[in-house]
Amino acid sequence: MKINTFKLAVLLFSLQLPLAAQTTVYPFQNIALSDDKRVDNLLSLMTLDEKVNALSTNLGVPRLGIRNTGHSEGLHGMALGGPGNWGDFSAVGHIPKTYPTTIFPQAYGLGETWDTELIQKVADVEATEIRFYAQNPNLQKGGMVLRAPNADLARDPRWGRTEESYGEDAFLGSRLTVAFVKGLQGNDPKYWKSASLMKHFLANSNEDGRDSTSSNFDERLFREYYSFPFYKGITEGGSRAFMASYNAWNGVPMTINPVLKNITRDEWGNNGIICTDGGALTLLVNAHKAFPTMTEGAAAVVKASVGQFLDTFKPYIYEALKKGLLNEKDIDNAIRGNFFVALKLGLLDGDQTNVPYANIGVTDTVSPWNKPQIKAFVRKVTAKSVVLLKNSSNLLPLNKSKIKSIAVIGPRADEVLFDWYSGTPPYAVTILQGIKNAVGKDVEVFYAPSNQMDKAIIAARKADVAIVCVGNHPYGTDARWMVSPVPSDGREGVDRKSITLEQEDLVKVVAQANPKTVMVLVSNFPFAINWSQDNVPAILHITNNSQELGNGLVDVIFGDVNPAGRTNQTWVKSITDLPPMMDYDIRHGRTYQYFKGKPLYPFGFGLSYTSFEYSGLKTSKPTLSDSIIASVSIKNTGKRDGDEVVQLYVSYPGSKVERPMRQLKGFKRVFIPAGESKTVEIPLKAEDLAYWNVEKHTFIVEKGNVKLMVGSSSADIKLTKILSLALKRE
Repeated sequence: MKINTFKLAVLLFSLQLPLAAQTTVYPFQNIALSDDKRVDNLLSLMTLDEKVNALSTNLGVPRLGIRNTGHSEGLHGMALGGPGNWGDFSAVGHIPKTYPTTIFPQAYGLGETWDTELIQKVADVEATEIRFYAQNPNLQKGGMVLRAPNADLARDPRWGRTEESYGEDAFLGSRLTVAFVKGLQGNDPKYWKSASLMKHFLANSNEDGRDSTSSNFDERLFREYYSFPFYKGITEGGSRAFMASYNAWNGVPMTINPVLKNITRDEWGNNGIICTDGGALTLLVNAHKAFPTMTEGAAAVVKASVGQFLDTFKPYIYEALKKGLLNEKDIDNAIRGNFFVALKLGLLDGDQTNVPYANIGVTDTVSPWNKPQIKAFVRKVTAKSVVLLKNSSNLLPLNKSKIKSIAVIGPRADEVLFDWYSGTPPYAVTILQGIKNAVGKDVEVFYAPSNQMDKAIIAARKADVAIVCVGNHPYGTDARWMVSPVPSDGREGVDRKSITLEQEDLVKVVAQANPKTVMVLVSNFPFAINWSQDNVPAILHITNNSQELGNGLVDVIFGDVNPAGRTNQTWVKSITDLPPMMDYDIRHGRTYQYFKGKPLYPFGFGLSYTSFEYSGLKTSKPTLSDSIIASVSIKNTGKRDGDEVVQLYVSYPGSKVERPMRQLKGFKRVFIPAGESKTVEIPLKAEDLAYWNVEKHTFIVEKGNVKLMVGSSSADIKLTKILSLALKRE
């Protein structure tokens, strides 16, 4: 596509100016035009080669003055460097070049906060750092399209990427997904701070054989469970991007599945990016055997409305064009959404003065990760993610004034481990260092990383209290891709083969040596720690990765923070409690909705240093036709201030269709001072009670009754109420 000499001169001049000084040259740069007209104009100006190039993760068109931005990983902080070497930084001498970013607890740990406002703030911090790196003239690292959040559901604790999820529940997952999307994209009505690209659509929760297996389940589970967080992320959160998963659904690989266009674009309104996963085109042909050639596979991917490849693709696209398997209009349709996302990021504007985020890293040059308030916030988030699983005889919190010595023991005591999707934090505080920070010089701290030569036993015997820190390694202590040598470990590409904790033997000998033992489980997954639950007086769970791991945990151990984290997955007692790994029909006993056994720790479980009393469950209306407010009075009956996570579940007595035993439909984490009461209000919409009617191809709310159940976990219901459903949605 040719442009006249005058326009080219103006364009070249504009590229030499600061962003804020650029002027409008092309119609697509005119913010007075509609989004559709701006993208239409841009596509009309692009050459075929530029369009083919746009099938990469590159959003730039240099000839037309559109600077590039690509993707970054960002599940719990922007990932630059880290174990995955995001950014592919070359070493200077023998020292890898690193770029620090703020690193929060793993997504699984963020999910255990049950705090949507907190999660939104976490994502906002991340988005600020993305803008800072992308726009700072001395850095220019990373891309403003964030591969986050992971909206997949952890239907099975053996899944190797459980750490990336918000847990097993579709409602909880949807609320946290929406919060994270909103935090990444910001609250400006016109522009985004960064773009949220959700992973991985759809039903991607087995790693072994993920490149060729099919996740098989019916349309109801598709609508009500597996796709629900993605649906809400698009329709409520405002995400306009996601990654198609490696696996197939009911035999059709997701990279070419018709639901990408028919449902996510045409029904839900994702007019933005759909990208493949890394290497998915190659796997489509060589693993799924869906097409005999890469050329045919590439053409099918584009026709499925996928507009970005994370793979080698250009030779096959050109060959497909030559053979008539694709035409330029097919490519236009696929890449159109890429430039809608670029438009929302402000990249198509000729004048950047209207973009509220354009000066981050440009005029505001103080590194966000070095700000004291950011460090304090990470510490707060870390403490709020801690789950107190057991506390017999009120061993916790520890009273520093009554302790003269502490034994800190275990392989997780003096290290902060980072997973494959972590960046490189500016610093990291281990549990051992956090304890030393907290107790000062007046308390003697004994440290033993293991029981080699009885060192753990000796340390435990000498101390007033022992804290034994055990757990898994995020990538199995082996940097080789898709290798996890410990059976109970898992990671991307490898599912867990065991859910028992080998290191529990260390807990046994420490507890034998000192009856005042606190077990700290630092893990990405649930473990079947049955012996510890029966024999250790206090157990805490915290996930890996936070740069403030030690300080945040210690705030809970010594009572500066009253724990209120909650499990976001059912912790079973035995691997035999789980259905076969490849059974994707959760009705066969998966998740708290259908599991009929007695779990080790139920979904939504977590203890506190205080106690709460529930009373007075009421609804704003006697019947539910559209929406109501359920309210309950919560009194802190203990001696400590604390948070309570109030959870609203429902069941469907008399339903004519199969429904779960109970479903989470609302929750709220609230702070209540000791001795005080607070009325907690939880909204409930009729549409949240709908089931998917396959014959009518729509969600339907049944007439009849719904049972409201309010409590502190899925297994600890305090109050119930029957409510009539007055409206039937046809």
